[in-house]
Amino acid sequence: MKEKQRVLVVDNDESTRKSYTKILKTDPELRVQVARSAEKALIEIEKSAPDIIVCDLVLSGMGGLELCHHLKGNPNSELYNIYLIVVSSGNTKQEKMKCMSEGADDCLLKPVDPDELLASVKVGQRISSQLKKTELEAKRLFQEIDVLLLQDGGCAPGYNPVTAFITYHLEGMGRQVYATLEGFKSLVNGKDSDFLRLVYSPDLFKKLDHTPGVFHAAPLSEWRGAQLRSERYKDYFREEIQERAAATIKRRNVKAIIAIGGNGTFKGIMALCNLISTSIQVFFVPVTIDSDIAGTECIGQNTGIEMGSEKIRCYMADARTHKRIYIIEMMGASSGFHALHCCLGSRAHLAVLPNSIIDHKKVVNALNQRQECVIVVAEGYKKEERSARGKKINAAEYFYKELLATNIPIKRRVVCEPFSRDIRGAAPNNQDITLAQRMAYNVAEYLKAGTSRLMPAVSSGKEYAIPFNEISTDNMVEKDLLVLSDRLTRGNINNIASPHD
Repeated sequence: MKEKQRVLVVDNDESTRKSYTKILKTDPELRVQVARSAEKALIEIEKSAPDIIVCDLVLSGMGGLELCHHLKGNPNSELYNIYLIVVSSGNTKQEKMKCMSEGADDCLLKPVDPDELLASVKVGQRISSQLKKTELEAKRLFQEIDVLLLQDGGCAPGYNPVTAFITYHLEGMGRQVYATLEGFKSLVNGKDSDFLRLVYSPDLFKKLDHTPGVFHAAPLSEWRGAQLRSERYKDYFREEIQERAAATIKRRNVKAIIAIGGNGTFKGIMALCNLISTSIQVFFVPVTIDSDIAGTECIGQNTGIEMGSEKIRCYMADARTHKRIYIIEMMGASSGFHALHCCLGSRAHLAVLPNSIIDHKKVVNALNQRQECVIVVAEGYKKEERSARGKKINAAEYFYKELLATNIPIKRRVVCEPFSRDIRGAAPNNQDITLAQRMAYNVAEYLKAGTSRLMPAVSSGKEYAIPFNEISTDNMVEKDLLVLSDRLTRGNINNIASPHD
């Protein structure tokens, strides 16, 4: 038997309550309740929320608009979807528009016509039924999760495309793809609102887009940034927090997890692997500008180098024009991969990396023989030392202070520039788009084959997989390149630089 929808009539006047009740009871699909004040209505709502409320605008105590604000003030509240019909003694269109602008779903003007009241409630019935259906679909949507994508940490170019490509391949295999809205943080929270259902097919999206939490992944293939990620969730590395994440995975019956990100994300997923069943397939896709995952190219590194090198070239031109020295901080927290390759790509004069051993006097003497110079300093340069000494300055400024500490006067003007985050927002270039497609296809094939704990890798054009227990997150730079990154203190130094120096 179909459940009747509940209507709550709120009015101070007893005869009005009886009149509305008599009218509404002519509809056999309705069950009518009454309240003589907004305060009494709230007590009834607290017990069990009705589907529809018919409320007079003017009430003793709390007024109709106050009740409206209480119900409609928070879109995330369970009370927000109650269909609210306000009855006003005003007889103007402006009065009706005012009530609806305050949040009422409909407004009837006195004297209320019985047919109009029934018609308004009938509209409320249809909308309430549809909302209930949608809520039920949304609740069912996240009860069980097939393949869960999880991103955390940085914002390297390529996060969005690889998300789209993975969704495309898995959907083609008949799998259902989900994602955490904010990385590990959402996994720990574990509510329905912390997840999204990713859909690539436009036709499938049209069928599901009315359901809250369904997200069209296809456009991500051309989007910058990372739509589904959070800032690094530092609390995640507490054991009790990780256990909450693992409990969410068990409760949602997650079949497979694909983590996407850099070394921080990999360490996070490795910690999770120790707490979840080995029957859950887990994979990792490296996306990081600084290429801090060893043994493979990383999605985002090519775009990062291209954009970073162009930035340094601009400083090179300005340094030549104004005869000054630029010390530029660039990305490179551990190995300095990004800073090194930006230096090489732009032909900057010196790369100072996290593990560089610098003869600062030699650098100052070399600078004093030049009219211009650009030095690239990795953000991780002496990071622990800076922290231990309480120096809240960037790596470029710290390196400059070390040069000043030699007490050798520097003849040219020195300008220090902090790390610029605009590189992270760059559109991924063709190399990274291609790399994202290759890795997305391979990780889908690994999942299909029933394997687990693997990372797709590409090096020198060759594709292979690296098991989790063989992945290193300390991707040291090639020593041979370090020689090329020092054009300042090695070789001949001309007093007047050539246009290409």
